[in-house]
Amino acid sequence: MSEAIRGATELPAKREEIELQTSDGFTLVGELSIPESGHIAATLVTLHPLPTAGGFMDSHIIRKAAARLPALADVAVLRFNFRGVSSPRGTSEGSFGEGELEQHDLAAAMDFVHERGLPNVWLLGWSFGTEVTLKFGREHPITGAILLSPPLHRASESDVAAWAGDDRRLVAIIPELDDYLRPEEAAKRFASVPEHEFVAVEGGKHLWVGEAQTYRVLSEIAERLNPSVLPLPRTWPPEPVTSL
Repeated sequence: MSEAIRGATELPAKREEIELQTSDGFTLVGELSIPESGHIAATLVTLHPLPTAGGFMDSHIIRKAAARLPALADVAVLRFNFRGVSSPRGTSEGSFGEGELEQHDLAAAMDFVHERGLPNVWLLGWSFGTEVTLKFGREHPITGAILLSPPLHRASESDVAAWAGDDRRLVAIIPELDDYLRPEEAAKRFASVPEHEFVAVEGGKHLWVGEAQTYRVLSEIAERLNPSVLPLPRTWPPEPVTSL
């Protein structure tokens, strides 16, 4: 019998505890979750919210992406703790790098997905993670980047504008009720990248709390990485689709 997918739901996947090695000598802890079938339509490298405000690899949207998307969307999900960050998985070496030293953490994650031969790689930055994505994501072979609740505190106008004319897709998902950057102002800040995909979410908040907001975010991710799976099932096992 199918059951509703809820906040704590963890769907089937092959999960592996991993370590990433940075070029400046630190070991980061993380997890790779891939579809049980072995068929990977896309790969999502996740960059978590601000470490000094409690962000880590278990921040709920990132945890739920890893818990659900391998089964629901054939997406591999890599999540890890930035330098100096702790979670139940463990503690990454180093200390907070103000969004600059974290470029080495992103590079280590990208080295890992390259070594594993993971396909169709996208970045998902959330809050602080969007700053690292905007500043350093273009240095890597990615299909695109999704910016979830970008505050645009550390990322400058030139960091944003550098994405103009880039072949990689840039998706900005802006909550209507964000604490830092709301749709009207965000539209102005991203105007320097006319190709970007702008998604304003009515009723959305910076932390995306609640199953309805989680479902919306994961659906936006799936729409870019593997749209053939939409709409995402709300139950597991998925209820069969009946035709009239």
